[in-house]
Amino acid sequence: WFVRSLTAKLKQKTSKTSNLNYVPYLIDILNHSFTNSSLSHVHFPSDISQTNSLIASYVRRGDPVSALTLFHSLRRRAHSDVVADAYTFTSILRASSLLRVSGQFGTQVHAQMLKTGADSGTVAKTALLDMYSKCGSLDEATKVFDEMRHRDVVAWNALLSCFLRCDLPVEAVGVLREMGRENVELSEFTLCSALKSCALLKALELGRQVHGLVVCMGRDLVVLSTALVDFYTSVGCVDDALKVFYSLKGCWKDDMMYNSMVSGCVRSRRYDEAFRVMGFVRPNAVALTSALVGCSENLDLWAGKQIHCVAFRWAFTFDTQLCNALLDMYAKCGRISQALSVFHGICEKDVISWTCMIDAYGRNGQGREAVEVFREMREVGSKVLPNSVTFLSVLSASGHSGLVEEGKNCFKLLREKYGLQPDPEHYACYIDILGRAGNIEEVWYAYHNMVVQGTRPTAGVWVALLNACSLNQDVERSELAAKHLLQLEPNKASNIVLVSNFYAAIDRWDCVEELRSIMRTKGLAKEAGNSWINVPGFNRHAISLSA
Repeated sequence: WFVRSLTAKLKQKTSKTSNLNYVPYLIDILNHSFTNSSLSHVHFPSDISQTNSLIASYVRRGDPVSALTLFHSLRRRAHSDVVADAYTFTSILRASSLLRVSGQFGTQVHAQMLKTGADSGTVAKTALLDMYSKCGSLDEATKVFDEMRHRDVVAWNALLSCFLRCDLPVEAVGVLREMGRENVELSEFTLCSALKSCALLKALELGRQVHGLVVCMGRDLVVLSTALVDFYTSVGCVDDALKVFYSLKGCWKDDMMYNSMVSGCVRSRRYDEAFRVMGFVRPNAVALTSALVGCSENLDLWAGKQIHCVAFRWAFTFDTQLCNALLDMYAKCGRISQALSVFHGICEKDVISWTCMIDAYGRNGQGREAVEVFREMREVGSKVLPNSVTFLSVLSASGHSGLVEEGKNCFKLLREKYGLQPDPEHYACYIDILGRAGNIEEVWYAYHNMVVQGTRPTAGVWVALLNACSLNQDVERSELAAKHLLQLEPNKASNIVLVSNFYAAIDRWDCVEELRSIMRTKGLAKEAGNSWINVPGFNRHAISLSA
């Protein structure tokens, strides 16, 4: 039953998306029969504990296909004395998570567990919770947790991870408070999750309290130090992060801790400390990549070039992920020729490489070049397929360069050839392209089609609709867009200014004065426009005088 359903699901997936990356899984599953696979030469274990050990070993070494094939063989031998138990299903749930094809397979395993009564234990429930969490099924994960009779710290940690994976740090903090009320003993993993939640919420004081709890409980600071460094650097407290880092005198520090410290220093423009920390350890690709991300965020070309030199000296320029970060840094700093040079030097270009290059041309006003790179990407064949971010970059580049037909073709390919569902951001870019071209009826056709497809309009979509209607003097529908925009984000100054400008353009000065009064009452002010002035070793903002 498992192989048949997996094969059918994979065929459906590949037919919809033309994504041949799934084909190796399909071929492996089909070939792992008792006549063709390596398992045919292995004596089938006569005891379920031996079978469980074999399946678990396949999962540990990252071979979920062999694990699932052995499980399928076990199911076919149901008449024998070897019957799957809770430990068998626990490993199979991990294997299905590793394949990352669909949560439906995990659901089918869950159904088999219910059928055999193997789902009742805490270990089995925790494995189910973890599987649903990794598949993004939050409702199912919380349902499994609620069904648990006995919840140990591992189960609570799995629920914490579930909320953090779904980007719900507030709910994660709620779980921590509930653990306190239930007198659950906190583990190092729990405290790491707590620090991650505080980092996401930028909750400095709460994070300090967690740090104090770590010290009071006598927890292993070596284990938690990386999480503490990550937390303090994410909230801008680099000095506190450095205190934690240097307090571990005589303690072994791994590359992850060094990488976290270097990345945090670069993000906060503490370059002296960043290079000092890098001097303690041999440079590695992960540390340099993290530092380059910080340079991109700060548009810091000088530091980015220094890191490029270090990467070149240590022969890390063959690392695709590092080169992608390097390309993105040069593009965001406006050095398109250097970005192109890095792109051509990447030996194995992945989808991120192509997307970064398309985005590089688009953000520097070279839309036609962006569309040409997109065409080259598709001609490479099935080896690298565009994803939703790639299409968003192409649509954005087309819109900023007035390439209407290219934008229409891109939006059509997104759905019809690659089987991807447009996100609100895609619709916003597409509506902007049509609006700039004066196709107001097509704008509203795209909006209604989005609603029919079940995509909920975001503030970005309403901004695009308002701009399109304003450009084409569609007053009635402009007011509809303005109304929805202010309902979604009533406290965002830029939205109020945009609506105010629309009313000013049609001589509705009463509405303009009312909106300005609202801004004064709420204490809102539009952020001043700014530009970057690059001086060797420094980057400074120049505030627009007309803002």
